[in-house]
Amino acid sequence: MFDREGTYQTLTSRELTHEQKLMGLAKCAENALEVLKIPPRTKHYFESGAINDLFEGGAPYRPRYILPDYDRFVRQGSKFLKLDPPKTLDELLFSLMILYRHVPSITNFPVYLGSVDKLIDPFLDGHTDAEICEKLRLFLTYLDRTITDSFCHANLGPGETRAGRLILKVEREIQNTVPNLTIKYDPAVTPDSFMEEAINCSLACSNPAVCNDPANRAPFGERYGVASCYNILPVCGGAYTLTRVTLTELVKEAESEGHFLNTLLPECLGLIADYMNERIRFIVEQSGFFESNFLVKEGLISKDRFLPMFGVTGMAECVNTLMKEKGKIYGRDKEADDLGQRIMDRIQELVNGYEAAYSPLTGGKFLLHAQVGLDSDLGITSGVRIAIGDEPDSFSDHLRHCARFHRYFPAGVGDIFPIAGNVEQNPAALLDVVKGAFSLGVQYMSFYSADTDLVRITGYLVKRSEMEKYRKHQPVLQNTTQLGSTSYATNHLEKRKVRMG
Repeated sequence: MFDREGTYQTLTSRELTHEQKLMGLAKCAENALEVLKIPPRTKHYFESGAINDLFEGGAPYRPRYILPDYDRFVRQGSKFLKLDPPKTLDELLFSLMILYRHVPSITNFPVYLGSVDKLIDPFLDGHTDAEICEKLRLFLTYLDRTITDSFCHANLGPGETRAGRLILKVEREIQNTVPNLTIKYDPAVTPDSFMEEAINCSLACSNPAVCNDPANRAPFGERYGVASCYNILPVCGGAYTLTRVTLTELVKEAESEGHFLNTLLPECLGLIADYMNERIRFIVEQSGFFESNFLVKEGLISKDRFLPMFGVTGMAECVNTLMKEKGKIYGRDKEADDLGQRIMDRIQELVNGYEAAYSPLTGGKFLLHAQVGLDSDLGITSGVRIAIGDEPDSFSDHLRHCARFHRYFPAGVGDIFPIAGNVEQNPAALLDVVKGAFSLGVQYMSFYSADTDLVRITGYLVKRSEMEKYRKHQPVLQNTTQLGSTSYATNHLEKRKVRMG
């Protein structure tokens, strides 16, 4: 249905840039179409907030997340973009800048830029570190100023490279919000000295986050990328769609724990699976994306490497609601955590029983993902994280809790930890924490210095200084600043428990 009022507000906004207005108006047009068949009970759960499709729009015309095979692009160039395979560092960076401009996603920007250190490293011979850093500074600044959405991710590691070290050096200096960086860490491959540089960079500018590389190879082998916030997806493919169950809202209809587990969850999750299949079929059968896009024709993506992500969020409030009479708290009390595990076991059982359309890579199955949240989420804790204010006093207990729940989410899960500023003097101590956490089964973690300008909101980066501009009704370059400002304030992210103080 056409939202005349919302369209007019977008059109006349003083707080949006021209580009942000353009994308907002395009979304209004898309939502004016009703091409998906949505049953009454699905609409009920949408209205209650128990189901949320994360602004994918009423008429899907491209997959949500796309992870091109950038290695292949470097080898072959692109006929469509009229680019020969690059031979020099300048040609490589120039070609990547052009290609990124043409990679779509749900945000209208690329959500995955590839393993940039591996792409760049073969082109460094004959250049001094100073020359390379200057080129990287321009390249990274271009990305930050033109990809104005920090749901954009680049990967490093797990092996050490000259390019990786220099990217960390430059990133620490320029402190951009885009791209979001993740270093894939494998203790058997990644040198401690390289990881300590990554940790120092993260404490300075909240980049990079750290991915447990051995644990995250399970679904797709080595050909996986970390995209958007912390989505684990296949390279040369991606995700058709991501719809979430918001347990915080679903539990409000529960008469008891049994009613929640055996009636509400099966109905709601089954409707989500049907809804995502409806979206997938429209993308594959009607949108024309896979027949027309040059990324497909040139072998940079393949339809058989796409899958649907089944999102879960709001576990903390769900458990706390069901345990209210007993006064038990998720993240602090064993009985509450045991209930959280029973809920995840039930969700996993149900989701594994659904058939996903056009998803041969996963054997026709959905993959679970711990969804990070929205700016409109009020009192809804991301994924299976512990609610702010309820964190256990012990950092090790917190990490054990993470490990207990991370194992359910092959399509991505993560936790965020503010770290006391004095840890920068001893990055080896934080590396020991990472090693211990990953040995327990933690799959992904990020941290930032509690007093840095750059902070992680739910998985993406925003500058405090930019949020302050937006609160004063000034236009800001990154649209994620708008999202982050609301989320930071309403969910009191400044009260996250600081660790290692």
